[in-house]
Amino acid sequence: MTPISSETHRSFDPFIRSSLGRDSFEIFQLAGDASARRYFRVVSGEESWVLMVWEPFKNDGTYPFLSVRDHFAKHGVQVPQVAGLDPSSGLVLLEDLGDLTLERKFWENQSHASSLPFYRLTIDELIKMHYPATFDRNDCTAFKMSFDVEKLMWEMNYGRDHLLVGLCGAKLTDLEMREIEKVFLKVCSTLNDEPKFIAHRDFHSRNVMLKLGKARIIDFQDARLGSIQYDLVSLLRDSYVNMDEVMARELIGYYLDRRREYAKGRPGLEDPSLERFMRIYEIQTVQRCFKACGSFASFYNMRQDTRYLKYLPATLQTVKRALGYFDEYKPFLRILEDNGVFERSFEVA
Repeated sequence: MTPISSETHRSFDPFIRSSLGRDSFEIFQLAGDASARRYFRVVSGEESWVLMVWEPFKNDGTYPFLSVRDHFAKHGVQVPQVAGLDPSSGLVLLEDLGDLTLERKFWENQSHASSLPFYRLTIDELIKMHYPATFDRNDCTAFKMSFDVEKLMWEMNYGRDHLLVGLCGAKLTDLEMREIEKVFLKVCSTLNDEPKFIAHRDFHSRNVMLKLGKARIIDFQDARLGSIQYDLVSLLRDSYVNMDEVMARELIGYYLDRRREYAKGRPGLEDPSLERFMRIYEIQTVQRCFKACGSFASFYNMRQDTRYLKYLPATLQTVKRALGYFDEYKPFLRILEDNGVFERSFEVA
């Protein structure tokens, strides 16, 4: 790591000095992700923290990052501790969770099954979000947003606009646009009718850190109410890993076993029919993974970022398989096939 410029260093110095109560430290910029947030590692002796830099905010309980963090922590979800705040400057100093992500653990060994215990730890955290945290209704911002039809449709339209039209250059006719909207509405209406629990919203392997034998959760500020399958699809059909269906099914079974511990005595939480559960899982796959394709395409369309294009072919194959289970979604599948979406390599010279 290379220390950041002295000018930037000086702008953070007073806040860090006040938060840590020490004068000697170095600041190193961390690699950016797809978000607008910036992260820095603050090192003092043998200790380190992570500085998150974002927009100014009011610390009045309505700032999503802190609201969700505090609510999750209340229910035992492993989230980073806060070491300091400067709301007027958009600064949050956090516990350093290290650099070992669940994604890295998945790829670490030739046998991906060796990562299974870490995925179980991750699902243990997901269970806390879905059930204890959801049952405790309060002013947390996660309860004020939901994956309703409007939001789900927005996500799918984002995929249509950025992937199909923007990146692939599809010239959609009025009839095709109507067919797509009809399929999208069926998908989103079905998902909206599902019971809603707190969904992390971006629960993939890069947002799970492994530290001291625990799965630690990050990037939770967009949490909102949605189907339990939304997070499960994000984790088990994650674009950043190639988990096979045998391992995914085993983890779904583990999730459902853990769910039973919280379902006792609660009306509406009886064991779901596995057939119906998996039907919603496949429908959620269509929605969530197509939206992910839109995001990957948008990074290239909007800022010429090519890093995520390599994830498109495999993610689109996941969408194709899920669409194939439903006759009523075939018009959308046909439009994707007619535009050669599944055959494209998305390589940029």
